[in-house]
Amino acid sequence: MKKYINQLIASTAILLSTTTGFAQQTRSGYFVDEYTYRFQMNPAMENYYNFVGMPALANMNIAMNGNLHLTDILYNVDGKTTTFLNPNISTERFLSNLSNVNRLGADIKLNILAGGFDAWDGYNTVAISARSVVDARLPKSMFAMLKEGIENKEYDISGINARALAYAELAFGHSRDLNDEWRVGATMKLLFGIGRMDAQLYDAKMTLGTDAWTVTSRGEMTANLKGVKYKHSVNKSTGKEYVSGIDMDGIGISGLGIAFDLGAVYNPDFCPDLTLSASFLDLGVIKWYRAMHAVNDGETPFNSDDFIFNVDDKKPNSFKNEWEHMSDNLSTIYQLEDKGNTGSTSSGIGATFNIGAEYRLPVYDKLTFGLLNTTRIAGIYSWTDFRLSANIAPCDIFSASANIAEGTFGFSFGWLANLHLTGFNLFIGMDHTLGKLAKQGVPLSSNAQANFGINFLF
Repeated sequence: MKKYINQLIASTAILLSTTTGFAQQTRSGYFVDEYTYRFQMNPAMENYYNFVGMPALANMNIAMNGNLHLTDILYNVDGKTTTFLNPNISTERFLSNLSNVNRLGADIKLNILAGGFDAWDGYNTVAISARSVVDARLPKSMFAMLKEGIENKEYDISGINARALAYAELAFGHSRDLNDEWRVGATMKLLFGIGRMDAQLYDAKMTLGTDAWTVTSRGEMTANLKGVKYKHSVNKSTGKEYVSGIDMDGIGISGLGIAFDLGAVYNPDFCPDLTLSASFLDLGVIKWYRAMHAVNDGETPFNSDDFIFNVDDKKPNSFKNEWEHMSDNLSTIYQLEDKGNTGSTSSGIGATFNIGAEYRLPVYDKLTFGLLNTTRIAGIYSWTDFRLSANIAPCDIFSASANIAEGTFGFSFGWLANLHLTGFNLFIGMDHTLGKLAKQGVPLSSNAQANFGINFLF
C-alpha cells in the first residue's frame, strides 16, 4: 500500500509541477494584438510583422488541468503532512473531496523552430514543434478501496482509463483576405509519431473468499512504440501468463500522419468594432507501424490466491501486508493477455474547436472585450472552457490581457503580457494562475498553465 500511495503522490506531484493540461496554445493571448502565436489558435489570424523564433524558446507552453488536487491526497494532521491513509482522516471526509471520476491531464507543446512572413498575397508560417499529452481517469471506488482496506468483502474499481501520446510536427500555414469582411487560413501539419499508449480498464469486480479472491475483469491496452515489449507474470491458480509491465528497447519514429488547422475571421461592415472568429485545429490522424495489444475479454472469472489473508497480524500474509501487496499490483487484478504485435493501426490526436467574439470600444479603441469558447474533442478526455477577457494595447510596443474562465475543470484567472519592441518580442502569461504552493514548490491545485516566448521581428 505504502509503495502504491507513494507512486500515486509522486505521479500527481510530477503532473502538477512539471507537465502537462490541455493548452495547445495559451487562450489568454487569443485577442491580444501582436501576440505572435495567435495563428496556432486560429490560422486565419496574421501578424503585422515577419518573425523568427528563438530556437527552443520561441513558444514554450506547459499546462495541466484536472479535478484531483494534491490537497485531496495530502492532509495536515497535528502539524505534519500525511496521506489520506492516516487513520485520523475519516473515510467520509476523504471521499467527500473526490469526484465520481477523478481526472488529471497534461499537455506540453514546444516550438523548436518557428517563423512567419508576408508572401503570395497573404501571411505564411512555418513551425517545427514537439508535443506530448498524458490523460488519466480514476474512479472514486479505487480510492475507496485503498482507504477502506479490508472493511468490505466486495469491491468494484471499474473505469480506470489512461493514455499517453508523443509526436513531432512540421507545420506550414497560409492566410489571406477574401474581401474587406472575411479572412481565412489553413495549416497543414506533417506528424511524426514517437509513441502512444492507451489503457481502457473497463470492469474489475472482486469478491473476497475464504482463501482467495474471485475476480471478474475486462480491459485492453495498446502500445504503439518502437521496441516496446510487455513483461509477464504467471497466475499461480490458472498457470496463465498476464501482462505485468512494459520493457522498452530504444525509441524512434513509430508512425506517420497528417493533420489540418482551419480558421476564419469575420469583421462585418455593418459593425466594424465587432470581430467574429472560429477555428478547427488538429483534424488528422497518425498511422502507427505496429500495435502491441493486450486484452482481457471478461468472459471467464478467475481466482487469485496471490492474496491470501490471515487474521493473525504477525503472519507474513496478514490483512495489512496482503492488502499492501494487492494495492501495489493492480495488473494482477486485470490480468491482460499479451496478444503480441497485431499490425499497423491509426489513431486521432484530438481536435480542438475555438469560437470567439471581440468588441472594440468606439470611445477608446485601444481596449477590447472578448469571449472565447474552446472545446477539446477527445472522447472520454474531452473538455470545454469559456473565457471572458479584457484586452488592451495602450501603446505601440505593449499589449496585455486579463481574463476569467469557467469550464470542465472549474474557475480560473488568466493573464498575458506581450512586449513587442523594434526587432524583439517577449511574452509571458498564464491561463490558470498558480495558487498556493506546497513547501516543495508544487502547486496544490492540478490546474496550472504557463506560456513564455522570445521572438525576433523584422
